[in-house]
Parts: sequence; structure tokens; C-alpha cells
Amino acid sequence: MGAEVSEREFTREDRRRFREQVGRGTEAIARMLAEGLFTDHGKPPDPLLGMEVELNLIDRAMNPAMSNATVLQSIADPDFQTELGQFNIEINVAPRPLTDDNTIALEQALRGSLNRAEARAAATDNHIVMIGMLPTLRTDHLMHQWISANPRYDLLNQQIFAARGEDIALDIDGVPLGTERVGERLITTTDSILPEAACTSVQLHLRVAPEDFAAHWNAAQSIAGVQVALAGNSPFFAGKALWHESRIPVFEQATDTRPLELKNQGVRPRVWFGERWITTIFDLFEENTRYFPALLPVCTDEDPLETLDAGRIPELSELKLHNGTVYRWNRPIYDVVDGHAHLRIENRVLPAGPTVLDTMADSAFYYGVLRGLVDADRPLWSQMSFDAATENLHAGARDGLDAQLYWPTVGWIRPDELVLRRLLPLADAGLAAYGVSPRARRRYLSVIEGRCLRRQTGAVWQRESVAAREAAGDSRAQALSGMLREYVDRMHEGEAVHTWDL
Repeated sequence: MGAEVSEREFTREDRRRFREQVGRGTEAIARMLAEGLFTDHGKPPDPLLGMEVELNLIDRAMNPAMSNATVLQSIADPDFQTELGQFNIEINVAPRPLTDDNTIALEQALRGSLNRAEARAAATDNHIVMIGMLPTLRTDHLMHQWISANPRYDLLNQQIFAARGEDIALDIDGVPLGTERVGERLITTTDSILPEAACTSVQLHLRVAPEDFAAHWNAAQSIAGVQVALAGNSPFFAGKALWHESRIPVFEQATDTRPLELKNQGVRPRVWFGERWITTIFDLFEENTRYFPALLPVCTDEDPLETLDAGRIPELSELKLHNGTVYRWNRPIYDVVDGHAHLRIENRVLPAGPTVLDTMADSAFYYGVLRGLVDADRPLWSQMSFDAATENLHAGARDGLDAQLYWPTVGWIRPDELVLRRLLPLADAGLAAYGVSPRARRRYLSVIEGRCLRRQTGAVWQRESVAAREAAGDSRAQALSGMLREYVDRMHEGEAVHTWDL
């Protein structure tokens, strides 16, 4: 969730000074770009795969376990951290080279870490599940009392509701389940931002040279719809069958600071895909400054421009904190390590799970296609409107592999057909360009191929399992719990989701 923030009240002066500091930080970014002050200026950095995986906690009855403090104390590993909801934790995977067999080594390390964490969580009578949205979450699990103890989370909750001025409304039409012809609909209100905590994701980081950032960000935006369609794993929320990747609409609505009147005026939302292709990373930080008021206006004493004048690299704490409260699906990251600044893209599109193997396959596919598009002679985004990329994101999230996506030179096409015909070869070439071994490429891209041929994602398996259980006489609650129990067993077995039977 970003930097730690202590409990406090903000004054009008805090907000004025924070806006000024963010503006000076944005000026500092412009100067650093112009003066070549980033570590990777003029040369591509060694490719590193960095990953954060958000996880859910459940009890023996498959219900959410509000016990992340207890579980983290038992795990006792600094790689595992708290998250927004008391039923969430997160594991941060240390970056490693995206070359040779390092992806396979990372897969083994991640599986080992999760196994150890599960054993220690089980000792407290809790269990870990890697899934996009916990299907047994009910609306009573989303009350303010279940926000994690970290003061940052409650303060963020306060500021979002202060900006909004009313409870958050969720209104989502679902995709028909099983033999039903009409989809279900979720209409509810909440007095906390905890529906955001229901959206558990995998966040992928890639460090890029400043001059290459725009091409990588544009490429990432252009494939977001394919990503969510191919990896959907979040079909149920609050007892309702919604989208194949319900994280997308739930997250968009759960952190919306705009009442209806501001929506009608066209004010931009905090969860934002964007509105245009970019030419430099500066475009994104400038948009943050121009369009979004502060949520957590905590200031430091650093003057970033004076720091630059003194020949040092500024931390830009205010700019980073502000950037962390603008929830882009592909977020720009400014970071300073050992006095050297670099830039990263944080891809936030993918859901967690179903297995470590599926997660690694989705990651490899993303990195490979991204590199393939960046290396192409003609940029894909020069042939495609930004509105088409936006529509692809929502179509892919809603309908999964049944979606119709727009793709240049192809027209309207299903995601599985697009992947099999165009994107798998591109991903293989991109991973090869990074130096990923043939063995690793085969391991992960064969999972993507199998998913497309079988036409079974995590969301498809969950939906069909619940529909079958309900047809056999289970209530919705029984079907969700039974499905989740079987899901957890298969998650631990570790076979890719396209091989799961019902």
C-alpha cells in the first residue's frame, strides 16, 4: 500500500504545502529527465522480474479469517506484510534477473515461501489462499471494523469518505451463470473502502530506461484487456456471480472519491486507466499533479529543486505518496536506491492465483508480449485508439475468453484466438530477447497455450463448479464454500488451472 503514515488530522495549510511539494517534485522529474540524471539514462537496465502477490486468509470453514496480525506474527518473515483488510497479507518477491532459468528458480522460491507461510498460518488455525477475490466474502465482512491496524489504512479510508461526502455505492451487472439467461446484479453501499481489500492482485515490476518508458507503458496499456481475459480469477463477490474478473469494476467503484454530480461533470476517477497514449513518463506525473487532489498530504522538509541544485538526487516523498493514491492499472514508479534514481512500470492488472505455476505463466506472458511489442517495427498503439484499449480492458474483465476485443489488422477477435494466432509467438520472441531459456519459455507459454485451447481460466472453473453444485441442490453459500475448498486443495497441488476437472 506504500509509505507508512501516522494517524493525524490534516489542515488546509497541509494541503496547500503538499500541492506545492508535488508540483516541485514534478518539476524535479522534468529536470532529471532533461539532464540525464537517472541511473539507466542512455542504456537499458538489466531486465529484472519483480513481483508482489496479495493473499487472502480463511478459516477451516472457508470463511474470511480476520487475523492477519496473528498470521504475520506466526510467519515471522519480513517478505510478508500487512494489507488493507484484516483478511489480507502480501508477499514481496525480491527482484531477480529475467534471464536463463531464473523464472523457474523464482517459481520454486515462491512456492517454498508460500508453503512455509501456510504451515505457520495453519498452526494458528488459519489458511492462505491465492485467488483474485475470495468468493465467501459477504458484505458484513466489509465493515470498517475489519480494516487492518496500520494507521495508514484508516486514514486513507477517512480521506476518501471526506472527499466523497457519502457512502460508497457498488452497482455491477453480472454475466449469466450456467444455464441462466439473465445475469445477477450487485447493488449495495458500504461505509468503508474494504471492498478494495477484496481485490487481491499480482503486481509486476519492470525497470526501464527513461527514454524507453513511454513505449513500455503504451504497450502495457494495449494488452491489459488480453491480460484480464486470459487470467480472470475473480468471478464471485458478496455472494453474486459478476464479471470473470470482478476486481476491475469493484476496485474502480470502491475507491471512487466522486459523488454522482462530479461523475456527471466528467471529473476523473482515482482508479484510472488513463485517457491517451504518452510520449514520456513526465506526462503521467503531470496528470497526477493537474487532476488529482491529495488524499494523504504528508510533507517532508526536502526541497527537491534545491536538492538537485546541490548535486544530489531527491527522494520526492510527496510525489511518490501522491502517485500511490492514483490507482492506475499500469503505474509509473520513481524510486531511489543508494542515491541513484530509476523508473519502473508496475503492472496491476492480474489477479492472484490460481496456482504459483499459473501466476508465473501469466507473468512470463506479460513480460514477453511487452518486449515483443516494444521491439516491433511499428508501434501497436500507433494503429489503435486509446478508447479501444480502454474498452478491451472492460470487455476482457467482464466476459473473459468470450469477450470480443479489438486488435489492429485483425479487427474483433476472441482473446484465446488472438493469443494462439498472434501473441504466443510474440511472447516467445520477447522472452528470448530478454535471455529467458528455451526450457523456461516452454514451461510457461505451454500453460498459456493450454488455457486457450481448453478455454478454461480460474474464473471459468469457479463459475462452472458453482453452477454444477447448485444444479445438484446446493445453496449459493454451500456451493461457494465447497468450490473454494476444492480450489484450495488444487492450489496446493500446483497443477495449472486449465488441467482442473469439475
